[in-house]
Amino acid sequence: MPEPTAAPHTIDEFVRGYESDRRLRGFRCPACGVRSATWGLACSRCGASPLEEVDLAPTGAIVAGTIVAVASDEFVNDAPYAYVLVALDGGGTVSGWIPRVRAEGEIAPGTPVRFSPSYKPGLQFERTGAGGAGSS
Repeated sequence: MPEPTAAPHTIDEFVRGYESDRRLRGFRCPACGVRSATWGLACSRCGASPLEEVDLAPTGAIVAGTIVAVASDEFVNDAPYAYVLVALDGGGTVSGWIPRVRAEGEIAPGTPVRFSPSYKPGLQFERTGAGGAGSS
């Protein structure tokens, strides 16, 4: 297997991308097509390198989550909040948080969400389905 090539950006630049640029970046393997939200130098499925940098969809669905009732100082005004795992539309899975969630039923698997850029660290999402913020 060939040596991995240099990454198109650093991990710090990757994180700043969603905090400052308000977009989710990831990678697509040109050999097998898998998309990943995880920074890397080679495909986690087939090992191919180099990977293509792509924008990931800002929408997806909750896969799993939990309620955080005792928050750190930075998130105290958002508690209780949910820490969720989100399968993005088009590929890639990320973890993030949803402010002011009080019950597990609000973050049931399959609940549609969208990336909601915030000044706070991490990926903030909002629910877009029935009962969620932004629902019609």
